[in-house]
Amino acid sequence: MSKDVNKKIEQLREQIREHDYLYYVLSQPKISDQEYDKLFAELKELENEHPELITPDSPTQRVSGQPLEGFETVRHSVAMLSMDNTYNAEELKAFDERIKKQLGHDDYDYVVELKIDGLAISLRYENGKLVTGATRGNGETGDNVTANIRTIKNIPLRLRNNINIPDILEVRGEIYMPTSSFTELNRLKAEAGEPLFANPRNAAAGSLKLLDANITKTRNLSFFAYATGEISEPLADNHFDCLEKFKQFGLPINPNITKAKDIDEVMGICLSWDKRRSELDYQIDGMVIKINNLAQRDILGSTGRAPRWCISYKFAAEQAETKVESIDVQVGKTGILTPVANLTPVLLAGTTVKRASLHNFDMLAKLDVREGDTVIIEKAGEIIPQVVKVIEKASESSSAFEIPKACPICGSEVKKDEDGVYIRCINPECKGQLKEKLKYFAGRGQMDIENLGEALIEQLVKHELVKNFADLYKLKRRDIVGLERMGEISAGKVINAIKASKTRPLWRFIAALGIRHIGGQTAQVLTENYDSLDKVMNATEEELAEIDQIGPIVAKSIFEYFHDEKNISIINQLLDDEKFNLEKPAPVNSKKSTGLTAVVTGTLEKFTREEAKEQLKLKGYKVTSTVSKKTSLLVAGKNPGSKLDKANALGIKVVDEQGFLDILGS
Repeated sequence: MSKDVNKKIEQLREQIREHDYLYYVLSQPKISDQEYDKLFAELKELENEHPELITPDSPTQRVSGQPLEGFETVRHSVAMLSMDNTYNAEELKAFDERIKKQLGHDDYDYVVELKIDGLAISLRYENGKLVTGATRGNGETGDNVTANIRTIKNIPLRLRNNINIPDILEVRGEIYMPTSSFTELNRLKAEAGEPLFANPRNAAAGSLKLLDANITKTRNLSFFAYATGEISEPLADNHFDCLEKFKQFGLPINPNITKAKDIDEVMGICLSWDKRRSELDYQIDGMVIKINNLAQRDILGSTGRAPRWCISYKFAAEQAETKVESIDVQVGKTGILTPVANLTPVLLAGTTVKRASLHNFDMLAKLDVREGDTVIIEKAGEIIPQVVKVIEKASESSSAFEIPKACPICGSEVKKDEDGVYIRCINPECKGQLKEKLKYFAGRGQMDIENLGEALIEQLVKHELVKNFADLYKLKRRDIVGLERMGEISAGKVINAIKASKTRPLWRFIAALGIRHIGGQTAQVLTENYDSLDKVMNATEEELAEIDQIGPIVAKSIFEYFHDEKNISIINQLLDDEKFNLEKPAPVNSKKSTGLTAVVTGTLEKFTREEAKEQLKLKGYKVTSTVSKKTSLLVAGKNPGSKLDKANALGIKVVDEQGFLDILGS
């Protein structure tokens, strides 16, 4: 084996680690994303050619091969304690008085940090290499989530080695999900008909506890370091300098950490951030105040559950008091039963709230919410208004809400998800599911049928004018004239809108079907690989699973949907209508085909992904979703991901957005 190859691999690893440090820790990148990706692809190619040289701390080794069967338990070498909380200036001053009394003087200062609303984690580095990542658990033991931790890009697999790193260094910090990533994740879950996460913290915790690290990798988690656990030699004599050492090691720390000379300055910082927290792309629920000097911390010590030298200042949640007038159970398009509290209208965070999700029946039982109860609702870090607690019961004799034993809409059997908390109606004929399916089918992101709103769908289902998607296209004007708010003109608009939807693209139709786990993005991936509905319906589960971005779970869902006799019957009824065109249209200038294949990845400024693909088709390119040896061109926008790695490794031509514009103009 050539020593030159080994040396080159090590050089590339060091370059990549250095650029990770510049990007994630200093926020001062010195090369473009494309230049970085070229380095990464070169390293990956060399490692593929020389697998015996691959090491666990290589930047290419962030995802393990197979999903785990479960998490092992890890005992923390130093306990992960909780923190006591304060909620106002008086309580903070009382904390300061206790510090002064215990130390016997006032010669001390504080460090004030944002309290990130995420999941506490402990990272253990030995000889500079990440060996274990564990959750807090009960403080003494936690779950070994190392495989998932390794997928988080700003956590170094190996610390920067140009300074003296302790042989053993345990780093404590917070895993969180950026608000923008949370919003996008919930959008995709809604498209796929899956339950939404209530808040970014739940999404981060759920993502970190997935058994398949490949899925965790897609969740865009991030990390801030803020403390040490076990350490073989001290880093500094004060906390602020320890954090600066973290930064030198390549560990990300929050940029908003501040020193304060006294408790009055601490309070000013806390009040300032209470007003500014909306500026951040991550949730914070307060501030953390710590004694800076480590020797003084040793003097102050800890109680059984919390250190005496730190405390959190919790922001007041945006809350409102209201009354639960009733509790409904909604039935979603995939059959999920969700309890919802109907409230006396109340103003909260600038909007009038009339309903609040109770998420699931386990949560309902835990809160013990009953009709007539007075409750507190809040949006503190929450996207969806939710009931926080009951402050006054309607009466001592009021009954707890009973978990439905049958679907509230159709009366059919319900079942709890295996290893889950959701209860589903399993009747495919359920009118509750049908209404939600029709609303989704007609939605703007799917078949985009104007004038077919919720109220009309309610009537169509109630009067049994529509029992499935195909029935929509059998409606005549006379069928709906006479329904509430439906005159001749209104009915005509509805019928014309339904007719207009017959020419929607194939991917929109597939998305509109409401197949579990399938939203618009996945539907587009399907139609990039199959140019007709017939080919999608006849694809094997194995073939589908091989498609990039599909995988075995989604493949199983697609295969089962298109092999259900009822679904096939409905689709065949649609296809019997000669004006219903579900074939994928050929490019306008297909006769001028170049014989070249292109892939689009990343975010473009002047085009959506679909617009870019259509432009390429007009230039005679065949556009696919996966990079292979047959790919001729990769158009790479910002944050292009693994497709750029593969393209560079295969020597495929890559252009940025300007290069793409040059191609279009040629």
